[in-house]
Amino acid sequence: MKATPLFALLLALACAGPAPAQQKTFEWQPANDESVRLDPANYHTGRTYHPGPQGGNLHVDIESQRPVTIFMTSAEAWNQALQYPDSIANLRYTCLREHVVKTTYLCDLPPEPMTLVVRDERNSPDSAVFAGLGAVLRPDSKVDRAVGVGIVTVLTGGGSATRRFVSPNDVHIQYYRWACITNCFPPEFQWIQQAKEKYQLTSFLKVYGGYSPDRDGEVISIKVKAPVPMLVALIPSAVANQLHARPEMLEPALERNSCQQRGVQSQTFQCTFNAADGPQSLIVVPEATSNVPHKKAEIEFFASKCVANCALPPDNANTSAERVTP
Repeated sequence: MKATPLFALLLALACAGPAPAQQKTFEWQPANDESVRLDPANYHTGRTYHPGPQGGNLHVDIESQRPVTIFMTSAEAWNQALQYPDSIANLRYTCLREHVVKTTYLCDLPPEPMTLVVRDERNSPDSAVFAGLGAVLRPDSKVDRAVGVGIVTVLTGGGSATRRFVSPNDVHIQYYRWACITNCFPPEFQWIQQAKEKYQLTSFLKVYGGYSPDRDGEVISIKVKAPVPMLVALIPSAVANQLHARPEMLEPALERNSCQQRGVQSQTFQCTFNAADGPQSLIVVPEATSNVPHKKAEIEFFASKCVANCALPPDNANTSAERVTP
């Protein structure tokens, strides 16, 4: 265990900042994927994104057999284009990428629903007819199924027509999600009051027991306010329980103890304890017991306890403690 003056602890925390081990770490993680087959000039409707008020971003891996054009457009405008193909020429493109065969596609999105669209760059054999939508390939059976409604409808399965491709362009799209990968649920700590009393001073030793550290590096905070210099210390309960009967044990116990303050009248100090330190007791007594005034002293004792996500302790629990404001 280690005694730490409050001002020194706060200065150290202010300089050091948050412990890196406690910071959440995010990265792009694979989400769902899809394979699509495109005829010349076909369009494929990808995922629609719903950014927040400040916008957002996306990360997608796209690989195709033949060059494709990739862009984002307003979900509302794209839905309109599915119903009225003539309006596709008026679409507003965002993050346009052309002549793509293999790429990691990144885009900063505006704060509105946006749809990912992939277009086969080859000219349609019949330029007078809109080539329509491609077909998504099922990973299990590689059987074509319909995608989209409005421009073209492709049906498969029992009794349905099978989509035939003139010159297929197979495209694979791997979507990603921005996900927390480490320290996603950091422990949460709260100051729990162990003792608080305003009592009449006497020459007898005051003992407040019942505190045991739950983890290594657990922080406790003690505040004392008294009219005379006081001895304040946290010592093993096994020793504290014998002090009334054997007061001569006090000084030897203090020699082996660093969590103590001598001759204090108004002070807040903090100490750290490890789980192996076992049960502890707070002891308070006037330094001079021969002439104790008929006045009162105030004692407050707090411990920083884990209250949530306690199964994932941080590397440095001390940085989780918050200052007690009496």
